[in-house]
Amino acid sequence: MPNRCTTLIFVAVSVTAFASTALPAAAASSTSRGQISVAQVVEMLQQSPGNRLAQQVLTAYLAGVGETVGLVTRMGKVSCEGTVGLDSASVSAALQAAASGPDAAETAATPLIVQDVLDRAGCKI
Repeated sequence: MPNRCTTLIFVAVSVTAFASTALPAAAASSTSRGQISVAQVVEMLQQSPGNRLAQQVLTAYLAGVGETVGLVTRMGKVSCEGTVGLDSASVSAALQAAASGPDAAETAATPLIVQDVLDRAGCKI
């Protein structure tokens, strides 16, 4: 009769094997500091038109970024000349320069996007 340790190892190996065959290929990684990387967001932007899961993840991420922009403007008492807005086209444009650089996997996307939104709306901090 197998002992408990052997059973746990068997289960762990089985789950890992199942996950590697049943789940899609690994996505771009976060930065080494655990932040959402430019490479991750660019990958989501590229996959979202034909991949429902990527579209949902992108929508959730952009909603969080939008909430961050709202928090920055309210808490920082920021005045903006224009409308604060966020969409996939503006995010793509904001990340374009960073995405083509060698550090796209180590560059945090959220600060770049937040700064772009504030700049486009003419916000004064």
